[in-house]
Amino acid sequence: MTDYEQKKRDLVAQLRTHDGSVRLNKRTSNLFRDRAPGPIHRLDVSGFDGVIGLDIHHRWVEAEGMTTYKHLVEATLADGVMPSVVPQLQSITAGGAVSGVGIESTSFRQGLVHEGILAMDVLTGDGEIVTCTPDNENRDLFFGLPNSYGTLGYVTKLKIRTIPVKRYVQLQHIRHRDTRDYFRALEQWSRREIDFLDGTAFAPDELYLTVGTFTDQAPYTSDYRYEHIYYRSIQSKQADYLSTHDYLWRWDTDWFWCSKNVFAQHPLIRRIYGRSRLNSVFYTKVMRWNTRWGLTRAVNRVLGNYIESVIQDVDIPIDRAAEFLEFFDREIGIRPVWICPFRSIGSQQRFPLYPTDPETLYVNFGFWDVVRSRTRRPPGHLNRKVEKKVTELGGIKSLYSDSYYTREEFWSLYDKSVYDELKQRWDSRDRLYGLYEKCVLRQ
Repeated sequence: MTDYEQKKRDLVAQLRTHDGSVRLNKRTSNLFRDRAPGPIHRLDVSGFDGVIGLDIHHRWVEAEGMTTYKHLVEATLADGVMPSVVPQLQSITAGGAVSGVGIESTSFRQGLVHEGILAMDVLTGDGEIVTCTPDNENRDLFFGLPNSYGTLGYVTKLKIRTIPVKRYVQLQHIRHRDTRDYFRALEQWSRREIDFLDGTAFAPDELYLTVGTFTDQAPYTSDYRYEHIYYRSIQSKQADYLSTHDYLWRWDTDWFWCSKNVFAQHPLIRRIYGRSRLNSVFYTKVMRWNTRWGLTRAVNRVLGNYIESVIQDVDIPIDRAAEFLEFFDREIGIRPVWICPFRSIGSQQRFPLYPTDPETLYVNFGFWDVVRSRTRRPPGHLNRKVEKKVTELGGIKSLYSDSYYTREEFWSLYDKSVYDELKQRWDSRDRLYGLYEKCVLRQ
């Protein structure tokens, strides 16, 4: 804690010695939207990457904002617990998962990542580090920070709720052939005494629910960290066992299924990469490199293809989930699609920049691919279709990727009046950009 206090003082001094806009200098980023180039001061927060303390009895872990979930999991599993929600990729940071929106297969019971936060320290645009809890004088920032993407402040420390674990996770992969039956079953499973629940839609008549339960013993364990690919096993195995560690990172090895874009699912290329490069950190570096140099764009120009990246996570009320997936198949056509239910916990909690109804079960749809066409379309053509459908169905989307809303549309969804109040209190000098400017205009 003494070291943390010194880092706090150094960070505040960094901010106060520079005028104008600032941004974090991070080693990793899981944002999938390009930002406009320009001179800007970057705050060095690389040192805020440690686990500070763990209290098994009171079920919390305290960590600095740049601590990755890889390191959080290593620290907590050793003592038989884990954060209540562990996002899918090892490179995601604890602070980033709160400033954005984090979800995983415990969310049907534990809510979203930010709903498992007990307290946090935040560096505000006005140059202070304040402690926020659900019931102290800074509670407006505690509830306002999720989905703010660093436009209100940067998290330097968090206290995160933990849950007990066992050594293994037993999996069932249950196939459904009808979309509406599938979502009815999903809702039923979400009310049972299980530990994990998510799904994968490979085709309109091939949808799987994956049900996970902690267990102390396993007749065998599968390994999807190198030669074998987890998402393919869903189609071929009705039952499976993983260590709890490997279960939490089952999607990381192949970036769900997006490792195909760097040919990592070909057995020979996979061996050339080696075990150490089969992870989200490596794939993100390749993606950044490709974006910078435009290799994929050049190849598609030669082939006469027009491309649009459709990389989104959207949350739809369960009663409209089948309708969304049918629309998505008809208009977008990307498969597989990840499906993850969540229910907000705590009826008194309200997160104004990501409003959800605690009485409603939501379904998160994750889809991440490029759509190719021989027809030139306006920028964001398919993404706009998704945005409009999500709004029509009473859903909401996180803002880590491209957005194309008009200002009026955007602020009708993300509560402008509350955001303006938060901005005035915590970043009165506008040093951290605005939410629309950062997430839609990509400043």
